[in-house]
Amino acid sequence: MFEARRRVRLGDSSPGGRLRLDACARYLQDIANDDSREAGSPNPTAWVARRTVIRVDRFPEYLDMTTLWTWCSGLGPRWAERRYSVVADPPGAGRIEAATLWVHIDMATMKPIPVPEGFAEQFATAANGRTVKARLHLPTRPGDPADIARPDRTAAWPLRFTDFDILGHVNNAVYWSMVEEEVAARRERGRSAAGPLIVTLEHHDGIDRADAVILTVRDTALGFDLWVTTETGKVAAVVRAEGLSGGAASD
Repeated sequence: MFEARRRVRLGDSSPGGRLRLDACARYLQDIANDDSREAGSPNPTAWVARRTVIRVDRFPEYLDMTTLWTWCSGLGPRWAERRYSVVADPPGAGRIEAATLWVHIDMATMKPIPVPEGFAEQFATAANGRTVKARLHLPTRPGDPADIARPDRTAAWPLRFTDFDILGHVNNAVYWSMVEEEVAARRERGRSAAGPLIVTLEHHDGIDRADAVILTVRDTALGFDLWVTTETGKVAAVVRAEGLSGGAASD
């Protein structure tokens, strides 16, 4: 288990003072990279997120000091899963639990390749014999259920230079900014978190600089589904957020 400490800073916080989901995603990918570097894994950058699940029991708040833990919770031939805990010091005692499936890639071709030599043995104790699959589960296209809460909503998402990382694709944390925009829109309509907030984000194709990005959102009984696509038909990501069916407005 790898441990780090991090304070919630101004650039991590919503206007209401809570830790934003995109900032939390940065925390998770940073501590995963730090753990891999300290463990001596070759090329720690050669991992891309395939699926991330974040469960928020209580958001850490601005200037909270948090402790972050991560450990390898499962192994596969070309991928591995990490679990995370983010816990704020009292008095707020915010707490977030998360898991990310990371795929090992060839940096030249961006294709999955076997995990580095010795990786499985190095992290076997933490994984405790657990194996994981890389299969994704969320639908890549909106269906047409008869009981949808309201028609789908679509909007363009403008790309910025700062959205792209060293791999040349939109960074994982940017997708969580898209989720934050929808959470904020729901708050403005009087619909916010009523219980633990659970968000699953599954990645498909990467977004390139020339892509025109479209967000499609559908309300569900427990929250919303969100599809990130391009005008050329690529599916970049699919999101399912649950625990947003009602409750007092909060940002």
